[in-house]
Amino acid sequence: MEVINPRCAGLDVHKKSISACCISRSATGARIFERRTFGTMTTDILMLGEWLHSLDIPIVALESTGVYWKPIWNLLESDFDLMLVNPQHIKQVPGRKTDVKDAEWIATLLEHGLLRASFVPPAPHRAFRELTRTRSTLIRQRSELVNRVQKVLEDANIKLASVATDVMGVSGRAMIEAMVVGETDPKVLASLAVRGLRNKQEELEQALLGRVADHHRIIIKQFLSLIDALDSSIAELEKHIGEASSSFRDVVDRLDAIPGVGPVTAQMILSEIGTDMDAFPSDRHLCAWSGLAPGNNESAGKQLPGRPRKGNRSLRTGLIQAAHAAARSKGTYLSALYRRIAARRGNKKATVAVAHAILKAVYHMIVRQTAYHELGEDYYDKLSPRRTAPRLIRRLREMGYTVTKQPDAANPA
Repeated sequence: MEVINPRCAGLDVHKKSISACCISRSATGARIFERRTFGTMTTDILMLGEWLHSLDIPIVALESTGVYWKPIWNLLESDFDLMLVNPQHIKQVPGRKTDVKDAEWIATLLEHGLLRASFVPPAPHRAFRELTRTRSTLIRQRSELVNRVQKVLEDANIKLASVATDVMGVSGRAMIEAMVVGETDPKVLASLAVRGLRNKQEELEQALLGRVADHHRIIIKQFLSLIDALDSSIAELEKHIGEASSSFRDVVDRLDAIPGVGPVTAQMILSEIGTDMDAFPSDRHLCAWSGLAPGNNESAGKQLPGRPRKGNRSLRTGLIQAAHAAARSKGTYLSALYRRIAARRGNKKATVAVAHAILKAVYHMIVRQTAYHELGEDYYDKLSPRRTAPRLIRRLREMGYTVTKQPDAANPA
């Protein structure tokens, strides 16, 4: 095979050890293998870098093992051309697998140019990504705590969630805090409602008539303190995320115009894919990388069901949530797309299709630096009116109506 990188190295990364194998050339052109094992402490990784420098190695490949590759990347990215590769793409032959042989195999594949690098954004962008991912984690933990509060209220036969849309809203929080300090009168608790919830006094009184015991109050109090702590942490993260995204605030504002995508989702999307689309040759590459494109599974000329790849889980999760919101929007192209696919393929596939469409729109908006253009819910009807009109006429006739087709002179079909 053709040699692409005559001097290179492969790293097999683990929690406590790094197996390294370097390939170089002698004066006669013969291959020379150098193998060593290092620890994963900072001093060990710096020693690894010095060893690679001593062998004059310009390019290094390492597999993405959990989070253990990140310290190596952070310490060596400025000195070497690093390549992060998917472990599924470099599987070793069964029966001949050791850490040293794995490092040698990675180096051999890199030598012949058979490795495909994964997308790793620059250091500032990785920091921004960690901030948004941490915010998502805290928001998810807060939702879990709110659900636990609601579970305790149900155990006490308090049906506040049956009347109030948000149990932890202004009214709900005031009622729950009053229960914690010992208030049990349903009328007093219902009087704490504000705004629109004040119109449901009778329903609230019935819902707030329960049996709240002392252990319920203790548990709810602890949950409320944890929720307050998370709210404070989320607010602090929001401030830092806003500062980190100030350089591309205009992109966030443009993505905010997409149905289902708010400022938080827009920041999450940009933290995962960045604002430079050079790493993705087309929107199809981006959708496949995110895990929103169908997988390929063909055998003997037959197209078998292909599961999409795992892709970027944070991006996929955020886009699926945005797709759920877009599907409920009124008068939009994305809601029409959802209904069109859900009728034939089901709700789950329709949601993924909407998420796929959102990501394609994001790609082109970033590349072309344009605003979001709403196609409208009648996009598919206008796309092919000659096919849509007969279908609608047929349905009306099936319902018992007599229909005559007369095109509009100003807008003929």
